[in-house]
Amino acid sequence: MSNTLQNLPATPASRRTFLKAAGVLGAATAFTATLAACGSSKDKSTQSTQNSAEVNKDLSIEAGISYSLSTGFDPMSSSGATPLAANLHIFEGLVELDAATRVPYNALAAEDPKMVDDKTYQVTIRDGATFHDGTPVTTEDVAYSFERVLDPANKALFAQFIFFIDSVKALDDKTVEFKLNTAFNGFGPRISVVKVVPKALASADQKAFDAKPVGTGPYKFVSAAKDDKIVFERFDAYNGTKPALAKGMTWFLLSDASARVTAMQSGRVQAIEDVPYLDVDALKNKVDVESVQSFGLLFLMFNLTRAPFDKKEVRQALHYAMDKDAIIKTALLGNATAATSFFQEGSPNYQKASTVYGFDADKAKSLLSAAGVTGLKLTLTSTDTAWVKDVIPLIKKNWDAIGVETTLEPLASAAVYAPDKVGGLNYDVVAAPGDPSVFGNDADILLSWWFRGDTWAKNRFAWNESAEYKEVQTKLNAALAASEADAKKLYSEIINIIAEEAPLYPIFHRKLPTAWDAKKLSGFKPLPTTGISFVGVGRTS
Repeated sequence: MSNTLQNLPATPASRRTFLKAAGVLGAATAFTATLAACGSSKDKSTQSTQNSAEVNKDLSIEAGISYSLSTGFDPMSSSGATPLAANLHIFEGLVELDAATRVPYNALAAEDPKMVDDKTYQVTIRDGATFHDGTPVTTEDVAYSFERVLDPANKALFAQFIFFIDSVKALDDKTVEFKLNTAFNGFGPRISVVKVVPKALASADQKAFDAKPVGTGPYKFVSAAKDDKIVFERFDAYNGTKPALAKGMTWFLLSDASARVTAMQSGRVQAIEDVPYLDVDALKNKVDVESVQSFGLLFLMFNLTRAPFDKKEVRQALHYAMDKDAIIKTALLGNATAATSFFQEGSPNYQKASTVYGFDADKAKSLLSAAGVTGLKLTLTSTDTAWVKDVIPLIKKNWDAIGVETTLEPLASAAVYAPDKVGGLNYDVVAAPGDPSVFGNDADILLSWWFRGDTWAKNRFAWNESAEYKEVQTKLNAALAASEADAKKLYSEIINIIAEEAPLYPIFHRKLPTAWDAKKLSGFKPLPTTGISFVGVGRTS
């Protein structure tokens, strides 16, 4: 049995092209590609300690989590950072991506997906897999899990990632067949975005399932309380390749940065995500801390239904007006890289954009003047994440300096995207974090998150009627089954369009600092994405 997709068949494009689409180039380069996948390797000033002590499976893991529960857990609809991280432990897809390395491996799939032809794949499920309620996993469950995401009536956020799937059906009690509407080189890794759920439970009461999820992963969901904690226990009947190594887990939801640091320093938890940049050096004296360059970005998003933000010159002016290097140095203590592309430097997807927004206040003023805009007043809405709140006053300072009167409006993430704000196109400009690399690292998935489908381009920044948007769709579709060289060229053209139009575009890509006690945890790795993972991690003391 293969557990690294090493035998996946390719389409007529070469196997190297296929693996590049998956974000890996084979075992020999997997580690390098992984680090590059999020920009660069770890912070060189950090030295990680390896714990070789024996794991005690009777111990539990405690962690400090940065984000509250903004959504439920149903993997068809869950989009919050914390439930997404939790679902890495509760659910499995047919294929999964290692949380730290982003290398694909077979999870509920017994072996690599079999390509019958360039628009037909078959997947066999592993023997003996059961859901947390004890019921066996069937091919009907698998087919249903995909069908519910694809069903337009469900308005599933992840439908945009599997748009290439036309139909899914159970061929027999072990095999599921996928029919595609277009050839797609990255089929195997991409289907990891869909998690398998029990049809009987999920179809009977979606709201109840969202609150109390049942999957096939190494940990069972026990309970969750908003702004308090999530409790898991080991699933002893799990028979996959990533069994739980702890008796259970408790994730304390500590959105207050100082509370997370205190919990780490006191030993209340063995790991925390999203270490405040100001506390990195202090924590290094007691535990391991590592900052990993990520795709994760802070973006500016404009409401194109409101003048003058419908003019690209105004959007460009506001980007040029930001002294990004100074913002990064002051607010993030250097823990980010100013965007020179949609992708971060060092990523295998990186190609420098033809439009790069270096700091140029004079050019910003000139662009506003050319657009006929004077005395501009705007509200900058943002999420209230601690590091974002450190950044936005500096953006305001830069914009005020060119004569743009800026009012700041920090809100909880759920409030930012609520129907009376972004969801109803009732805003001027938004500054918010985003990181779809939790779903995969290929160029298409990262671009598709914001620029394919209605969720963002139509409903949140209203760019979908433009000629440029339609050109992006054409090029995205053409890249799916293109040769490596042709796909690279197409993605370069897409990057250039998005950079010039800037309806939604990154300000910078940041580093993600994580802290953990290597004397108590074995196998822990900081992630190059939002979240935290204890798959394959155990307690030693």
